[in-house]
Amino acid sequence: MKNYLSILFLSVCCIISCTEADESFTNNSVTEDFGGAQLFGDNYGEIVENPFINTVDEATSTFSIDADGASYANVRRFIQESQQLPPANAVRTEELINYFDLDYDYTDTTHPIDLNGEVSTCPWNTDNKLVRIGIKGKPIPEAELPASNFVFLIDVSGSMSSEDKLELLKNGFNLFVDELTEQDRVAIVTYAGSAGLVLPSTSGDQKQTIKDAINSLGSGGSTAGAEGIITAYEIAQENFIDGGNNRIIIGTDGDFNVGPSSTEDLITLIEEKRDFGIFLTVLGVGRGNLNDAALEQIANNGNGTYEYIDTIDQLRKVFIYDFSKFFTVAKDVKVQVQFNPENILAYRLIGYENRVLDNEDFEDDEEDAGEIGANQNITAIYEIVPQSNQNLSEKALTIDFRYKNPSEDLSIPVSLDIFDEGNSFSQASDFMQFTASVASFSMLLRDSQYKGTSSYNQVINWLDNTSLADPYNFKAQFRDLVQQASSF
Repeated sequence: MKNYLSILFLSVCCIISCTEADESFTNNSVTEDFGGAQLFGDNYGEIVENPFINTVDEATSTFSIDADGASYANVRRFIQESQQLPPANAVRTEELINYFDLDYDYTDTTHPIDLNGEVSTCPWNTDNKLVRIGIKGKPIPEAELPASNFVFLIDVSGSMSSEDKLELLKNGFNLFVDELTEQDRVAIVTYAGSAGLVLPSTSGDQKQTIKDAINSLGSGGSTAGAEGIITAYEIAQENFIDGGNNRIIIGTDGDFNVGPSSTEDLITLIEEKRDFGIFLTVLGVGRGNLNDAALEQIANNGNGTYEYIDTIDQLRKVFIYDFSKFFTVAKDVKVQVQFNPENILAYRLIGYENRVLDNEDFEDDEEDAGEIGANQNITAIYEIVPQSNQNLSEKALTIDFRYKNPSEDLSIPVSLDIFDEGNSFSQASDFMQFTASVASFSMLLRDSQYKGTSSYNQVINWLDNTSLADPYNFKAQFRDLVQQASSF
């Protein structure tokens, strides 16, 4: 009886939370089944897939990069833990693709990003072709990483009380502290009904002091997220390191309910703060009231990235294996593709729906775009419909990029020409075959009208044809995830 009452109480609380959530996302809340308890309230922004565009109508496509990986970890949680397919709006294709380290080469040392690309046939529609665009962030040797000014902004409100929220984050921040050096500094800000400074900025060699502050945290109260954000930026500014890495790391379920709490209000607040030279990492946790829509938009609009934390392995990935990604090497990275109408009839950008820009935004340095961390890879894929009389000796397309150095406000142009050499999908690089497999899997999860002849078995076969470095077994685990999804 006690368990039943607990379940009923959780259900009522989550229904109330959903009712109070931002109206623009209420229609995208989902229901999950946890041991018979129906928990309501996870909020996802609506995704309308990019359509095919005729090149005679518009030959130019412009978008911002997206370095987030949250969607993949969340999708994995649905499939592995909840034993169900995720809702379509939880699946952001670019975040599934960019979750994985592809070990792109970095050879052009004149820029903090290096570029690569290729064309092959499209495996789910053999009349069409795929274009893969790859970006690699400059690697920085560990000994050369700049001094860091970190502020941990940790949600300790009542909604964070479960083991998969605050306790999981505390474990992660403890792992993170082990990666710091004496040149680094850490402050800890928490927020519940109000915001407070738990630990003033402290040298990274004082590891036990920092860990004691982390381990002392408990949960309770309402969620004044905006106040916490304001306080965290104030602390980050007070301890700003010129030429260093200044970053706020937020850990929360996003269930803001005190003060400015709508997604629009929080975005406005973040936009006011992003010009201070302080970057942002958003870590989402939990289920039942995860405000994924708000967290993703806060990261998108705040010179930041968004990751979802669901397991200890994911903690290790974000805090240890991908530690260099906390160091931005290029900001406001934009991509503009010029399609040749003589060779290409139509094109479709796969994913990046909420990162599409107007063409005039490309050269507008006031227009915000995505960041890329040290040694990080970003991939985008277009599906194209070739002209019947395509001339393979001509350029398939020209890709222009613009980026800013982390501490500068003027963008720098760089470009890449890609030629169609007539390669079939099986002749394409492992990079193409792997990323296209992830894109196909994403379209299957979304039951996309563009999935063509894709099937889970085909995705597995394509993956089996690749041989990419997999030091932490994430790519092998992805194959298992596809296999599991095929059984639902």
